[in-house]
Parts: sequence; C-alpha cells; structure tokens
Amino acid sequence: MPRPTVHRTPFGLAQGTPTDLWTLDSGTGVRAGVLTYGASLHHLTVPDTTGATASVVRSLATLDDYTAEHPYFGAVVGRYANRIAHGRFVLDGTAHHIPANDRGHALHGGPDGFHTKVWEAAPDRSTDSASVRLTLHSPDGDMGFPGALDTTVTYTLDTRGTLAVDYESVTDRPTVVNLTSHAYFDLAGHEDVLGHHLEVDADTYLPVDDAGIPLGPPAEVGGTPFDLTAPRLLGDRLRTEDAQLRAAGGFDHCWFLRDTGGGLRRAARLTAPGAARVLEVWTTEPGIQVYTANQLDGSFTDGTGRPHRRHGSVCLETQHLPDSPNRPDLPSAVLRPGETARSRTELRFPHLRDQGSEEHPCQTVR
Repeated sequence: MPRPTVHRTPFGLAQGTPTDLWTLDSGTGVRAGVLTYGASLHHLTVPDTTGATASVVRSLATLDDYTAEHPYFGAVVGRYANRIAHGRFVLDGTAHHIPANDRGHALHGGPDGFHTKVWEAAPDRSTDSASVRLTLHSPDGDMGFPGALDTTVTYTLDTRGTLAVDYESVTDRPTVVNLTSHAYFDLAGHEDVLGHHLEVDADTYLPVDDAGIPLGPPAEVGGTPFDLTAPRLLGDRLRTEDAQLRAAGGFDHCWFLRDTGGGLRRAARLTAPGAARVLEVWTTEPGIQVYTANQLDGSFTDGTGRPHRRHGSVCLETQHLPDSPNRPDLPSAVLRPGETARSRTELRFPHLRDQGSEEHPCQTVR
C-alpha cells in the first residue's frame, strides 16, 4: 500500500512574509492542502463512490484573495470563534474589550484574528500518517485578549482518508480561547447544497437575535426546523417559514451536542445527493455551528472561476458556544496558566470504507 506523504510548495508573500501550501497525501485517494496563511484548509480532495475525485471544501484562487477581506474561507479562527457580545467580557473581575467587527459585536477573534496570521509550520514526524503542525504566538493584549497565548494546530491525514485537526493552547495569564476551522463544505460540486442531507447529534440549539447573539439558554429542537436529529434535506429546512431562519437567511446557529464529557463523538453527518459522498464530523467540543453560507453573493471565486454563492456550501464549525465568556450557564472557555486547552475534530468519509473494515474507535482527548 502506498505510504502517506507530505510536501511543501511556496504560495506567495503576505505583507513580505513567505507563505506555503502543505499537501498531505493519504496514499489512498484523499489529499488535503493546508496554507500557512490562516492555517487554512485550502482543499480536501475525496473520491466519490465511483472513484471520481473533487475537493469537498470551497477555496479562493490566490494568496491575494486570502489576504483581502473574505468570510474566513477554510481558516482557523480565534482567539474566540463565533461572537462575543459587544466585544466585551469580564474575567476575574477585569473587563476586556475586543474590537467589534460584526454588527457591534466581536466575531472570530476580531478584525485581525488568527485568520490573518502567517503560522509557522513543520511536518510532524511522530506519526505514520501525513501530518503538519502549525504554531502561532499571540502576544498579551492581541485584539484585546489577556495573556500571551501559544497555539498549535495539527492536521493529520491517515490511510483511511480521515483528516484530524488537533488544537492545543497554553497561556501565561487567564484568558479565553475557542478555536475552530471555518471550512465551507460542498460534497457534490453543484450550484448549491440544498440537495444535501444533514444530521446533527443534538437535541438543543441556541436561538439568536438579529446580530447572532444568543437570546437565552439552549432551546429544544423538537417541532422546529432545527430538528436535525435524523437526516433532513437542507433545502426543505431552509424553505421553512421560521423567524430564526428568516433573520439569519438560513442556518447560522450553534447546536449544543449530546454527551459533552470531553470524549470524541459524532457531531454531524452530511450526505451528498445519491450518497455519492458522505462526511461525518466527530469532535470533543461541546457545540457545532452550522452556517449555510447565507451571505455569499458570488463575488468570491475559486481557482477555476466558479463563484461562491448563497447556500452553495455549509460550514460545520466545532466549537464552544457563542458568547460563553458572558454566559456562566454554558461550558467554560477559560484557560489558565498551567493548563492546556485541547480539542480534536475529525472529518471522516464513511463511503470510502471497505465493507467489513474496522471502524474508528472512540477516543478521549485529555
């Protein structure tokens, strides 16, 4: 069997700093490309059930497109993914202010968050899989967040075609941290993802106001368009008359996953029309934000000139819940000196498994 490989190619200069594209090849048909700019997942090429290959994530054409303002295509976002109300939170009695960049609130770590940084990268030789480790130092006060934060994000692609993303952070002062990948998934390459089926392993979600800030505690999904406890056609869900969907233009909400004890478990299953490709998202995180690309308008294109349009893809962002620094009833995102914040998310493609092959064992990340 071919062995997994890793190689690096230059991708251009970002404000005079060289960037690279790291390509992970499973040796069995799945390939992932990771940019040092924003630690971004640039492509993830996966065969379908007929053997035809295509990338299942949307990308931009050039480095200039990535360094310009864009809606986080493939980036690792932080320090705090999702929203912090009014860009303000209090930690240990001290108020901290993050620059507002979305309707008066802080989104994805502020305007100069981790998605705008060039990360250091090196292959991870400690595994037989194809793996690259990216590191970033965020100084004390970066975007208003307290404490110097050192973060490592490791992408690992194994021979089964599973792409794992491991996040680790340490700090020298109490802070908050919440990292996720903002990849836009499209399993079929059609005009939109309305023909995909989505299942989310959650019984509750967070209703939000018109600016995406939670209105209160998690609400039951039963009897609402947010009931994805069984596979649901995205087009049917998004066409349902509902105030929450109308305000957001689709899904842009966080589901509170079952079994938040820290173990790796399934969060979502996305199925292309005809089940030509199937993606399962497994995570140790307590929540998953589903965003159906409601704001894309065709002004961004990929390397082939294909425009990225409204509902043309869907983000499945594993994370802590939005505004949890201000919500003591939600799982805490506080990190203190001497601790390590760890999380793991896996992108699995069960349609690739040979009949009778060994399933992935469940793991606990400590």
